[in-house]
Amino acid sequence: MAARSRPLAWFAAPLIGLALTGSAQAEPEQLNTIRDVVLAIHRCWRPPPADKAGPIDITVIVSFNREGAILGHPRISYESQEATDNDRIAYRVAVMETLQRCTPLPFTESLGGAVAGRPFAIPFRNKKYPPRSQEKRAWLLPKIL
Repeated sequence: MAARSRPLAWFAAPLIGLALTGSAQAEPEQLNTIRDVVLAIHRCWRPPPADKAGPIDITVIVSFNREGAILGHPRISYESQEATDNDRIAYRVAVMETLQRCTPLPFTESLGGAVAGRPFAIPFRNKKYPPRSQEKRAWLLPKIL
């Protein structure tokens, strides 16, 4: 019986070692929709620390090739009006670092073909907004006759 378990252990040991060392890495999940692309970029987002910049909203326009790499130069299309110059610089750097960290994105073949060269406007919202009032408008109330 001992001779029989030895060959099993001999085959299993390299597999266990491979799993423990992390050499066999799982392939990243492929992105198949535009929503997947935006969510993947937001998962990489690291805003500047609060002591370096106040919270602002910023939007970047970026295009990708069919392999998910950045095509051309991303550009900032919106920044909060009340942002200082230091806030703007810190957030621009954070956006560009996010794009560098996340790309190339793992597009499926069909998504890569569909979005290649098309601009994405990706907003990063960081300001705290007051809750919307629960005011009811008279014209929105159902009529009761």
